[in-house]
Amino acid sequence: MSNIFNLVYNELLKIFIRKSTWVLYGFLTLIIIASGFFAYFAGNERTANYTDEGWQEELRQENEEIGANAEEDIFMLGFNIERMSENDYYLENDLKPVSYGAGQFVADASFMISIVSLLTVIIAGGIVANEFRWGTIKLLLIRPYSRGMILFAKYVGVLSFAIITLLYVTVLGWIVGLIFFGFDGFNPQVIILENGSHRYESVVLALLTDYGYGLVSLIMMATLAFMISSVFRNSTLAISISIIILLSGSTITLILSRYEWSKYLLFANLNLRQYEEGGRVAIEGMTLPFSITVLAVYYVVFIVLAWWVFGRRDVAGD
Repeated sequence: MSNIFNLVYNELLKIFIRKSTWVLYGFLTLIIIASGFFAYFAGNERTANYTDEGWQEELRQENEEIGANAEEDIFMLGFNIERMSENDYYLENDLKPVSYGAGQFVADASFMISIVSLLTVIIAGGIVANEFRWGTIKLLLIRPYSRGMILFAKYVGVLSFAIITLLYVTVLGWIVGLIFFGFDGFNPQVIILENGSHRYESVVLALLTDYGYGLVSLIMMATLAFMISSVFRNSTLAISISIIILLSGSTITLILSRYEWSKYLLFANLNLRQYEEGGRVAIEGMTLPFSITVLAVYYVVFIVLAWWVFGRRDVAGD
């Protein structure tokens, strides 16, 4: 057991020792800090404290002011519409809004899992192919470990990178939120907009939900990139195909949705959030068990292909 831990540790060390990895982390850091600046300076009315007696009237007045100034600030139109929708939700449910704090900022910044997925695909697409490109594959395979164990360590290293990066953006989000908006509790209630409607839940539950759905796409795309990297030894091909599916999958699904066979495509089943209440199913006839089954089949195919080809490949000429 210690052998596999040592192999995974070595793979993580190889990932984090590269300058390109720290460039990616710098990119993530800039996005989170920029999001904090935008949320604070562009929407500082969200930090307002409402009185116990007249908060309903204050919300109505706020909506009137936002509506009156909507045409003057087109850049903020989408943000203002969402803000008015939140205020209406508070009024309809007789909920006094809490001040915008670090917890709400972290919940709003959960979109970062999409960027983490993108970075994980880049790592997965090169982790095997680069060994061939750099000529280090022979040195790797002469070690007293089976090829299957070496490939498994690389795969676990990719997923470990994703988890570490998710933890990083979450912790950094809390820190940035604390600096800009202050402390609002360890597990405050936050308002979430999903499928055109709002819900009120704890920030921990909101993050677990968003990350849970996001991890499905992350794992599938990382596994696809890992498989292509192992089979074709081409990091550019692995990264390009995976990123195209990750970024354009929903558009491709919409274009092909008229065909019955399109529901069996990988990218048509990546978004399990479509089965939530109020969600719109991409293709008629699809269900949650169906999508889980399709994803499971693709996952097994990717894993089997990667291990089979890597295990049989002759590296004498590499």
